[in-house]
Amino acid sequence: MLTDMSTSRPGTTATTAAAAPSRRNHDDAPDTAQLFARLAELPDGPERDAVRDELVTAWLPMAHRIAGRFRDRGESVEDLRQVAALGLVKAIDRFDPSRGAFESYAVPTITGEVKRHFRDRMWALRVPRRVQELRNRVRVARRELTQHPGSPEPTAADIAAHTGLTEEEVSAGMEALESFSTLSLDAELSAGDDGYSLADTLGATDGSFDVVVDREAAKEGLRRLPERERAILYMRFFEDMTQSRIADRLGISQMHVSRLISRSCARVRDEALGGRRPGGDPR
Repeated sequence: MLTDMSTSRPGTTATTAAAAPSRRNHDDAPDTAQLFARLAELPDGPERDAVRDELVTAWLPMAHRIAGRFRDRGESVEDLRQVAALGLVKAIDRFDPSRGAFESYAVPTITGEVKRHFRDRMWALRVPRRVQELRNRVRVARRELTQHPGSPEPTAADIAAHTGLTEEEVSAGMEALESFSTLSLDAELSAGDDGYSLADTLGATDGSFDVVVDREAAKEGLRRLPERERAILYMRFFEDMTQSRIADRLGISQMHVSRLISRSCARVRDEALGGRRPGGDPR
């Protein structure tokens, strides 16, 4: 159980109280025990809201100080202060005065809120939480392994041995270290006169891929056509013969050729799309 050391216990002598220095580490930790006790007794309403607002105002400097620890990480100080203030409000609403000092509860609550903001909102590309945790473990391990001057840059094997992770997990964490923000497609990759952007290095979609997919989808349907119909389709679409020339070669009417082409194409299309016609020759 946490103990509030900011106030003297009943029965403590003045000499003892004077000899025991305050346990507060910062000037932004006000004595609000009476306000919290009053807040716990009040029902919902304007009076309770006023006490709550007074507590938020009193502890807001501490929330801003905690937010300042995370400056220079890609987020504006003002936004960090807003997040920390939200964490402060949550801490005030959830705090039980009988459990000890508010500061001991509020600091981890506010810090956790700011860290969640970075974890959930600051990644330009959504990364699984597992990878984010690997990133943090790898970052801490690298700092610990290089804390002495002259220490070499640790390898993946060194970090794996230090953290108990596999080298594959370490590699994923190291990649995530470089993936907190994205690079614009308009970013210049060369400073010379022939400079080019990242977008210039990316390939374009090849339209021929769709043709390959369609060809493979129609292949089985073409194999199942009668020989004469396959011959007609070959002459029409591969030899580029007119319907009249096909009709003369086969000794049938041009209208019959037209009907056979239409029926054959419809049958192949239906089978390619998964709607195979049940039973019987379509002719």
